[in-house]
Amino acid sequence: MQRKLVLVLIAMVVCLPLINMPSVANAQNCTRVVESAECKFGLPAGEYDGLFGTMQANPAPAVQQIGVDQGELSRFSFWRLSGDSITFYDAPNGNALGTIDPGFNFTGILRRDGDWVEIAPNHWIPESDLAGVRASSFSGVMLGGLPLQMAWIVKYVRASQVPGGKGQGAILQRYTRVFIYKAVQVGQWEWYLIGPGQWVEQRNVSRLNLTGAPGGVGGRWVAVDLYEQVLVAYDGGNPVFATLISSGLRRFPTREGVFKVWARKTTDAMSGAMGGPDYYALPSVPYVLYFDKDISLHGTYWHDEFGLQHSHGCVNMSVTDARWIFDFTNNSDTTVVVWRSR
Repeated sequence: MQRKLVLVLIAMVVCLPLINMPSVANAQNCTRVVESAECKFGLPAGEYDGLFGTMQANPAPAVQQIGVDQGELSRFSFWRLSGDSITFYDAPNGNALGTIDPGFNFTGILRRDGDWVEIAPNHWIPESDLAGVRASSFSGVMLGGLPLQMAWIVKYVRASQVPGGKGQGAILQRYTRVFIYKAVQVGQWEWYLIGPGQWVEQRNVSRLNLTGAPGGVGGRWVAVDLYEQVLVAYDGGNPVFATLISSGLRRFPTREGVFKVWARKTTDAMSGAMGGPDYYALPSVPYVLYFDKDISLHGTYWHDEFGLQHSHGCVNMSVTDARWIFDFTNNSDTTVVVWRSR
């Protein structure tokens, strides 16, 4: 259902002192050159030499990652039912009672009996119909003074020696935090220098961008950058925490605007698209903050693809990050700003 809301849209990125953002350049004369008298690793030699000193002095973001409670991850790790229709029984090897339709379905286990599991009172299925899913151990970081723009690697990728070049060498691990020392435009995409002779294309990276508070917003608030898939928590004008999120897929877009959290739940069951190919049933979704009708910020135990769009419209976070945001925004009128940095 479409809702008629008056929203204040954020139209400008405010570059706060926390981050020195690199300008985008076009280095066509050197882009394909690894090393010559005039060029080094895709840049004019003099420019690269100047950046090399910066890279040596600031090799990686010195930020504190928030701690992960493994016990809590276990508590929010569930079992996924197979994609096929599943018959459930009144007892192990008992009488068939009905079927569970295909879909994205998760459940807990009440008890076991041999190769059978009880997923609800008197609802038994073969354990072979289940696959265990462990909640992601990813977590965000506390922010201090960063001398350069920080980013996360969000896809397994090999860096290139020059912008637009072929990847080579070791695979960069997802969720690695890096600085962006230089941005160069190659075709329709930017390439980022993230280390000596290491360039990655922007679609493999989520950058940390900051925005100013909307008029009248004070205290603690949260900004979600849909373009970069990054959430930043603010205390007044100070950014204090940042992490990766997963917002709505293209066919289930998360709306931009300024919203108020209208409900908070430690856990909530979520389901949707009943009878359709996108049907899902998710028990005990953790640390839920509803802000746009049935759209919420919440913890996610069913995937580990943060930094990429993944949801039916909600803002997915790791369980650890969702707990942190839930505790940080400990009042009922928290503002959530959903915006795009470009």
